[in-house]
Amino acid sequence: MKARIHAAVWVSLLVASGCSAGSSATVAKDPGTLAVGYTAEPANFDFTRTDGAAIPQALLYNVYEGLVKLDADAKIVPLLAESWTVSEDRKTYDFKLRKDAKFSNGAPFTAEDVKFSLMRVKTDWTVSIKSTMDVVDQVDVVAPDHARVVLTKPSNGWLFSLTSRLGAMFSPTGVADLANKPVGTGPYTVSSRRRGDSIVLKENPAYWGRKPAYSTVVLKYVKDPTALNNALLSNGIDVISAITVPDSIPQFQSDDRFTVVEGTTNSEVTLAFNNTRPPLNDVRVRRALSYAIDRKALLDTAWAGRGTLIGSMVPPTDPWYEDLSRAYPFDPAKAKALLAEAGQHHPSLRLRIPNLPYAVSAAQVVASQLADVGVTVTIEPLDFPAVWLKQVFTDHDYDLSIIQHVEARDIVTFGRPKYYWGYDSKPVQQNLAKADSGTPQEQIDAMRQVARRLSEDAAADWLFLFPNVIVAKNKVTGFVRNQVSESFDLTGLAPR
Repeated sequence: MKARIHAAVWVSLLVASGCSAGSSATVAKDPGTLAVGYTAEPANFDFTRTDGAAIPQALLYNVYEGLVKLDADAKIVPLLAESWTVSEDRKTYDFKLRKDAKFSNGAPFTAEDVKFSLMRVKTDWTVSIKSTMDVVDQVDVVAPDHARVVLTKPSNGWLFSLTSRLGAMFSPTGVADLANKPVGTGPYTVSSRRRGDSIVLKENPAYWGRKPAYSTVVLKYVKDPTALNNALLSNGIDVISAITVPDSIPQFQSDDRFTVVEGTTNSEVTLAFNNTRPPLNDVRVRRALSYAIDRKALLDTAWAGRGTLIGSMVPPTDPWYEDLSRAYPFDPAKAKALLAEAGQHHPSLRLRIPNLPYAVSAAQVVASQLADVGVTVTIEPLDFPAVWLKQVFTDHDYDLSIIQHVEARDIVTFGRPKYYWGYDSKPVQQNLAKADSGTPQEQIDAMRQVARRLSEDAAADWLFLFPNVIVAKNKVTGFVRNQVSESFDLTGLAPR
C-alpha cells in the first residue's frame, strides 16, 4: 500500500485521551457553571507570540476585547469603542472610547492603552499575522476617551483586522506574563488551568458590560472525539464547541436532551503545498495533485457530506466570493499526464498533519487517491498545536499538510512569500495591495483576481469549507449558527 502511516503515532493517536470527563462532571451540575468541550488545547495564553487558533478561540471576546468585534452576521460592531469616524482620505480613524471599561487588574482603559496595544503589535508581537498592523503610522491620544489612529495609506482590511486578536487591548501593567496571566477588559478572567485537561474562566466582577449568564465556564480539552462525545452524554460537559466526527451527529439529533446547531464557518480545510520544495515547486505537479483528488468523495468520506466545496481561500461570507470548486475536476488521467510531463511519474511526498480528527480522516482519503495516480504519500500525524506549528508552520519542514485555516480573510497570507505556503507571486501581491487601498468595488474585483490566480497556480488545494456543528444540552441557549470569528464567543450563552 503506497499510502503509509507511522504505526506508533497512529496507535497513540487513537488512544490518546488522557482527559476523562470526570474532572469537570461535578462542576457542570452547578447551574452557574457551563462546561464546554474542545479538541485543540492552547499551548499557552500568549497569542502575541504563539500562532494558531486555540488561544483566541478561548480568550478573544471572553477575556480580551478590542475596539470592535464581529457580530453573528460578520458585521463590524462597537465593543470598547462606542463609535468611530473615518476621514475623507480614509487614513485617519477617530475612536470614541467607553469611559467605564477597566482591565481585570484594576487599571482603567483609556486612549493610552489603545496607543500601547496597537503600536505593540509592531514592536513586540512575533506571530505571522502581525504585518497587518504595518499600515499604522501613528496613534494619538486626543483625550482619555478619544484615540486617533493614522494610517500610512488607505486600508480596507485594517478595521476588519481589529476584530481579530490583532485588535486586543492590553494594559502596560498587564503584559509581564501573557503566557500564563492574561489581563483583559472582558467579562471573564482566567481563574486556573490544568494542562492537558481544562481552563477555568470566572466572571470578571468589574466588567463594564452586561453580566455574563454563567459565572464560571470550564473549557474542557479532550482530543479523542469519542471521549468528547461521551463527556456530553455522561453530563461531564454541557456543550461540544465543534463536532469533529460527523458520524456522531445523528446520535445527538435523535436524542431530545440535546440541541444540534448547524451552520457554516470561514474555515477552509486546505491541502497545503510547500511551493518552495521540489517537486511541488513545479506548477504541473501541483495541478496534477489537484486533478487527482475527488473532493466530493473526500467530503462524503471525511465529513459525511457536510461542509461546502469552494475551490478557493474565499468563503461565501466574503463579498468577493466566487465558486471555483470546478476549476480542477476529478481527472486521474490528466493528473498522470501532468506528472509525466513534469518527469515525476512516481514521486514520494510527506503529508504532515495535525493529530486532529478532520485532518486524519481527510489525509487517508488524500493519500489513497494520490496513490491511484502513482504518488506515494507518507502520513505523519503531529501533536497539535505545538509540534505542528513548530515543524510545519514555522520550520516549513513538510511537503503536504492538511489544516483548517480559521482566520477570517486569510487569503492575504498568499501575499507573504515567507508564510509557510512558500508561495511568491508578484501579481497576487500587487492585487492584494490594490484591493486593500481601492474603492469597495475595486477591492472586490482585485480580490477575485487574487483567488483566480491562486487557483490557476494551484497554490494549494482547498478541500472543503468546514461546517459549524455545535451540540449542547437543551438547557443552554444563545449559540450563533455561523462561526465567523476566531473566538468561541461565550458572552451570548445563557441557560434556558
